[in-house]
Amino acid sequence: MTLLQVTTVADSAMVNASDSSVNLFDLLLKGGYVMIPLLLLSAAAIAIFVERVLTIKKSSKTPAGLLNQVKSLVTEGKIDQAKMICSQNETPIAKMLEKGVSRIGSPLKNIEVSIENVGKVEIYRLEKNLSLLATISGAAPMIGFLGTVTGMIQAFIAIAQEEGSVSPKLLSEGIYEAMITTAVGLSVGIIAYLGYNYLVTQVQKVIHKMEYTSVEFIDLLQESK
Repeated sequence: MTLLQVTTVADSAMVNASDSSVNLFDLLLKGGYVMIPLLLLSAAAIAIFVERVLTIKKSSKTPAGLLNQVKSLVTEGKIDQAKMICSQNETPIAKMLEKGVSRIGSPLKNIEVSIENVGKVEIYRLEKNLSLLATISGAAPMIGFLGTVTGMIQAFIAIAQEEGSVSPKLLSEGIYEAMITTAVGLSVGIIAYLGYNYLVTQVQKVIHKMEYTSVEFIDLLQESK
């Protein structure tokens, strides 16, 4: 075989390989209609994760020394200045301190309750949409398995309708749908589950800081009495 013939054969093989290859978009299309809710769930999971990460990161950025500044001003009786410093920050800790400072003069139990109420509101804001992300982590694999069932049903229908030998090409559409939807459903579910657990961990860190600040502020008020 001459060099020209070898080159021709190699080129022909490359053309055939490129013709038979399937890109990612075409592969996803073979997943059928079940891919629509899976892609919507994946987009929702990404949007929720990014939005929550930014929100939690912003909420955790309490200015260094804020609690010490407030404690110092309250001890000196400069209540208005303490409130002003707290109002300049939008973090949960600053809002809790601002509420506590504004209630100075009331019974200690009332101050503690008001701080706890603000904390509950802020925790609710931090945990917003986390339950939806958890739902996506469980629903996506089940939708993927639903696609598996529908794909196999299509494959068996094709077998039942075909007379004589069944060609692999005839079954490929149903098998494609079954395998692709399972893989995508599991992928979306795993990513959403990992994202959910990461966000829960970050929220718990912020809550711990809030609880520590609340205890420190209440202790300050008890000592000043």
